[in-house]
Amino acid sequence: MGEPMAANLLRAGTKLVVWNRTAARTAPFLAAGADVAGSVAEVFARAPVVLAMLANGAASFPKERVEVFAAGRVLQLDNFRKLTGYGWPGFRKMNLWRQDKGQNACAGAFLAGVESGKPAIPVDEIFEVARVTIEIAELLRSQE
Repeated sequence: MGEPMAANLLRAGTKLVVWNRTAARTAPFLAAGADVAGSVAEVFARAPVVLAMLANGAASFPKERVEVFAAGRVLQLDNFRKLTGYGWPGFRKMNLWRQDKGQNACAGAFLAGVESGKPAIPVDEIFEVARVTIEIAELLRSQE
């Protein structure tokens, strides 16, 4: 996942500092214009923003985590299967039988939009996401 993201950022003109524990895997990024760091510490020392993509480790450790902090409470969703609540009266945890990242609902909403002629995502939301994405890209470029 990290390699395609880095390649897309490079194609968009974003300056990158990359590192991989297998140094040969950084060669395509060096050829595409990225700077290659000699260590993780060097990445953090040189880059104003760091995105870490870690796909290995113990099978029991969650690879995808979403944390929501609101009003002194926390919801933590691991691998889209285990939901844990902290500070929520009457709720501690919930385990889901299957992982659901929303792909089926997304495809269903798209098809319903095609059938009805109404977009699945309101146009103002699409523009807002695009605006924020452009602002983040500009911020990253200004840090070069």
